Amino acid sequence: MATSDRRLTAVEMPGVSGRAVRSVVGHVWPPVVVAAAVIAGWQWVVTATGVPEVILPGPGDVVTAGLAAHDALLAAAATTALTAAVGLLGGVVVGLALAFAMVGSRTATVVLHPYLIALRIAPLIAIAPLVFLWIGDGVLARATLVATMTVFPVAIASVDGLRAVPEEYTDLARSVRAPPVRVFLRVRIPAAAPSVFAGVKLAAALAVVGTVVAEFLTLQSGLGYRLFDAAEYLRTSTMFAALLVLTGLGLCFYLVPAAIERRLDWS
Repeated sequence: MATSDRRLTAVEMPGVSGRAVRSVVGHVWPPVVVAAAVIAGWQWVVTATGVPEVILPGPGDVVTAGLAAHDALLAAAATTALTAAVGLLGGVVVGLALAFAMVGSRTATVVLHPYLIALRIAPLIAIAPLVFLWIGDGVLARATLVATMTVFPVAIASVDGLRAVPEEYTDLARSVRAPPVRVFLRVRIPAAAPSVFAGVKLAAALAVVGTVVAEFLTLQSGLGYRLFDAAEYLRTSTMFAALLVLTGLGLCFYLVPAAIERRLDWS
């Protein structure tokens, strides 16, 4: 047993503990196994039924189509990522500002809360014509639409987290005569961080969805346009490839705030 432990230690990367490696492997292999099973079942269905490629292409057809259109897909993914990132950043900034105002002032809560709900209820496709009329239909306009989708989860989750901070924490800070601003920055925000990041992660996923919807409306660039174009001309394999790229992009947008949350030390 000791020899086995020494061998494991010898092959570990510097600065990476065995526990960290096992944790990563433990989180990665279950979805990988499921993905492999899905792909195998998918290929079996295509082979067994002989379904035409235009209806359901096989995994190999999707890979071939993706490689053939990789330049266009990568360019479209870069446009979608830029739009989603700008919209998400705007939504997070505005959402946090609204949350801080609502936590600091009951009047602000009474005034702002109904408008936040109204903004979330209004369908993106309904407000898009106004945004396109005022700003145009470029990246900035699409990012503005994305921001309208991401403000709500960030603001509401942040408000809930900031208000749920135990009073014992703030009472202790006030007992040593800490200024209100310092109490807010050093006590409330760290204690509310899990709720805030929960809202940001939800907003990150919504940012990609909102971007694709906006691209469907403008039909100029991005993965939304590529999906529409492939579907219009019945290039089903290319459409599947674009969907896979879009899924990977959405996963990356979710994992970035999740990784930042794990790295930050709020203690």
